[in-house]
Amino acid sequence: MVDKLQKEVISLAKEQALYPQEAPAKLKKGKGALFIGVPKESAYQEKRIALKPESVQVLVTNGHKVWIEAGAGQSSNYGDNQYSEAGATIVYSQKEVFQANIIMKVGPPTLEEIDFMKEGSTLISALHGGSQRSDFLVALNRKRITAIAYEFIEDKVGGLPIVRAMSEIAGSSVMLIAAEYLSSSNHGPGILLGGITGVPPAKVVILGAGTVAEYAARAALGLGVDISVFDNHIYKLRRLKHALNHQVYTSTIDNATLQREIEEADVLIGALRAEQGRSQCIVTEEMVSTMKEGSVLIDVGIDQGGCIETSEITTHRQPVFTKHGVIHYCVPNIASRTSRTATDALSNIFTPMLLQISEAGGVEDMIFSHKWFMKGIYSHRGGLTNVHLARKYNMPFKDLNLLIAARF
Repeated sequence: MVDKLQKEVISLAKEQALYPQEAPAKLKKGKGALFIGVPKESAYQEKRIALKPESVQVLVTNGHKVWIEAGAGQSSNYGDNQYSEAGATIVYSQKEVFQANIIMKVGPPTLEEIDFMKEGSTLISALHGGSQRSDFLVALNRKRITAIAYEFIEDKVGGLPIVRAMSEIAGSSVMLIAAEYLSSSNHGPGILLGGITGVPPAKVVILGAGTVAEYAARAALGLGVDISVFDNHIYKLRRLKHALNHQVYTSTIDNATLQREIEEADVLIGALRAEQGRSQCIVTEEMVSTMKEGSVLIDVGIDQGGCIETSEITTHRQPVFTKHGVIHYCVPNIASRTSRTATDALSNIFTPMLLQISEAGGVEDMIFSHKWFMKGIYSHRGGLTNVHLARKYNMPFKDLNLLIAARF
């Protein structure tokens, strides 16, 4: 009986071997496999993360190694299990995750985190040049780290993809923020942004005609708000009106006109980007003092120094302060309010970029073969490669273009 049963089992096993079987998915390998580390963000109330689980899965499938520090995605509502199922290795030591060759962060690393990094590795993060100190740059150079700033990374057509994505989020958020602090429930003057029948809408003044201004204006127009936009670049004002497909008041920046508009404004939004590495102070403290009691001021460019004299950096926990009766909102990472959306936006930009780095043969080859990528480099193997930073901190400057010429 036993022999008969054994024969039947063996027969079934042989028959099963003839059936089509599932095969493990093959891992693609580019020219240069990458070793990517994603630490948990240490910056105060920074809730974004550089890569979402779906992006990790794409990278791992293409033969790259990804380490995620435990809890790194929690504030964007991505759990460790989602990353591990996507193929990432979860590491439980901050020092360990910084042993990767490419470090992906949102906020710039601390001096302690730079010490954890391997010599000659690559850092991809924000720079926050307006509030950065020289010892940060000295520490990067000491470790011969190649550092790439979100703010400087360009695409093939000369745009700033990460800046634009975060600016879209910030621009869409500022009207919601303004509405919060104009509300009586937040001790504001009790003004409805859009107004109602028989009651005029709030007046919003926007400084700058870039992406933040565009998305802020879209939100404002949807609410029926009265808006005025100021910028010294006529082409930007023209582009804004074309993008909005709506007749809005636009003007170049002159003190008399701007002063009059600010005095009548319920909301003032500073959305001017720094030019030539320096921020422009457009609104003086005296001008702020003439604004209406309880009006709201939002300086979106505070991470680069801001464009309003009374602006001071605030946090998500304590986002506002009042000066001259005006409520100031000066949080540098507004996009972190909607961390899940911001994380997804960052991942959509970084994933194809990392795959392209691999195809190029690594970061070094990517720098010298793609000029648009090279624009993001501000520190390379022990020297500053951004002339504005070098001048600001009185440090030696290394021109990458000369290195390219020498290479060929």
